[in-house]
Amino acid sequence: MSYYLSSENHLDPGPIYVRENGQLHMVNLALDGVRSSLQKPRPFRLFPKGFSVELCMNREDDTARKEKTDHFIFTYTREGNLRYSAKSLFSLVLGFISDNVDHIDSLIGFPEQIAEKLFSAAEARQKFTEPGAGLRALQKFTEAYGSLVLCSLCLRNRYLVISEKLEEIKSFRELTCLDLSCCKLGDEHELLEHLTNEALSSVTQLHLKDNCLSDAGVRKMTAPVRVMKRGLENLTLLDLSCNPEITDAGIGYLFSFRKLNCLDISGTGLKDIKTVKHKLQTHIGLVHSKVPLKEFDHSNCKTEGWADQIVLQWERVTAEAVKPRETSEPRTAAQRFYGKRSRAEAPLKCPLADPHMNSSEKLQFYKEKAPDCHGPVLKHEAISSQESKKSKKRPFEESETEQNNSSQPSKQKYVCLAVDDWDLLNSY
Repeated sequence: MSYYLSSENHLDPGPIYVRENGQLHMVNLALDGVRSSLQKPRPFRLFPKGFSVELCMNREDDTARKEKTDHFIFTYTREGNLRYSAKSLFSLVLGFISDNVDHIDSLIGFPEQIAEKLFSAAEARQKFTEPGAGLRALQKFTEAYGSLVLCSLCLRNRYLVISEKLEEIKSFRELTCLDLSCCKLGDEHELLEHLTNEALSSVTQLHLKDNCLSDAGVRKMTAPVRVMKRGLENLTLLDLSCNPEITDAGIGYLFSFRKLNCLDISGTGLKDIKTVKHKLQTHIGLVHSKVPLKEFDHSNCKTEGWADQIVLQWERVTAEAVKPRETSEPRTAAQRFYGKRSRAEAPLKCPLADPHMNSSEKLQFYKEKAPDCHGPVLKHEAISSQESKKSKKRPFEESETEQNNSSQPSKQKYVCLAVDDWDLLNSY
């Protein structure tokens, strides 16, 4: 008994009962005061006595469920039994890196085949839609792979995506085709200023239809090409239709695009159309087209690359964010009361979007291919081809002879100068 009282490290055996005169008595109650002075103070409880660990484990949220099933592949047998197999180590590592893709320092020099799989894994987890982290992750891929991430971008009538994901759009590099039609950007928009950046010097097709542009916007867009021979110097197709603020003076800034093959200035504020046609043909060799050109039907420009599905995710996220505000009951009731329709029910339509519009109202220009023969022969062949279109019943030789007899020396001389201009342009 004395040894038990003097030992501090001995564990508490609990209450001690002694039988005395046929009855049980608990004798350690009298020793509580002695033991209390010898025992160490109990540590502070982290959880109260009523806390149950089982309650926390039973709460299976999405994160816990994902951690349990992320390492396995579940399939069903023919008999309908559930069968699971463990994922490969490569798949597990790929999933872990894609979850933390925004923390990668650089992907320069990393194999393209593995990078594409990593990009797809991050896209499936919607990492690029996260604010902040999505931009950092996208920049890592665009810096290393450029056009593989996105070579063509179509943002036609997606002004909400441009306003919400402007920094992400500016991170794309080495684009060759960019469609910004019907976005109402204006002359002072930040994205138009970004078009003159060196990162977009690879753009060859640019669609700026119905964007409220004026002569000032065209002057800013062409300034790097006119002054420093940089920016959109490789542009071969330009669509500036449905911008009524662009006048004859604004067309003069386009003469710096020496590689331009197709131009659409329909629906602009031109006053002297005949003079503009003459200047375009004299300076950059563009000829007015009698029929609508297929290059401006917006069928060739599509979003192509690894990030084609990301643009769709951005559009879906922005549409869901704006939808409750546009389709709320008070707003809808007010629109019905005043006889107005919502923006989604009546989308704005470009003035020249009607495919059945008269082709004479369209001002589309193209550059004729320069043949290998001399100027007079070129003149004869060009006139004979036009004559054959007008009257198919005539044989080709007869139409050629008639046009030779009726051709004027002044026109023939002008055509010879145009051929020299072609040679000069081809030498660049």
